[in-house]
Amino acid sequence: MPNEVFWIILLLVDFCAALLVYRWLGREGLLILIVLHIIVCNLQVVKQVELFGLQATLGNISYGVTFWCTDLLAEKYGKREAARGVLIGFVALVVFTVLMQLALLFSPGPEDWANPHLQGIFGFIPRLVVASLLAYLISQFHDVWFFHYLRTLTRGRHLWLRNNLSTMVSQLLDTLVFCSVAFIGIFTLPVLVQIYLTTWLIKVLVAALDTPFIYLAARWHRSEGESAG
Repeated sequence: MPNEVFWIILLLVDFCAALLVYRWLGREGLLILIVLHIIVCNLQVVKQVELFGLQATLGNISYGVTFWCTDLLAEKYGKREAARGVLIGFVALVVFTVLMQLALLFSPGPEDWANPHLQGIFGFIPRLVVASLLAYLISQFHDVWFFHYLRTLTRGRHLWLRNNLSTMVSQLLDTLVFCSVAFIGIFTLPVLVQIYLTTWLIKVLVAALDTPFIYLAARWHRSEGESAG
């Protein structure tokens, strides 16, 4: 099967699983999902694939789930809880990165086979780590702020609008910050512009496709006293 079919399957599986976790665990489930997906997306991003005729990396779906979670936290539990989710994800990413870097310092045993593979996956260039952490903080906090602003502006209506618009604009910020910090001086300007566009387009597609999932989730846990919009 082509990559596009697997990509759609991955998106459906990931968001359906996220729905089930939220249905089961509520707010705590969203925080768990943020931690899980910020780690998963940083593992998947090392794999290069071709999607819809574009060169892309995996991880965009998992990263999109983190925005879905913070939007849902903002919608159901308020701006402060969404910001808390962002910070929890940031701490998880920092701790995960530090622990794996320390693990790489150990000398492998004579029968070890995993170390070269771990070096390939976790031997991050410091510039990429800084780019990832900086892009995450800026884009996620912007998403929380912009979602809350749009919710106030629309008086709690049009959930699809604030979910899509806040995520798409925030993903644009994420792409610009990460690619600029990571790749300026490495690629020529025309190549860099292409990377900006293709990366953001895939993220926009994920943001658009998550709309029915956030509507389903927003209608659960009504006892929390929040409106679905």
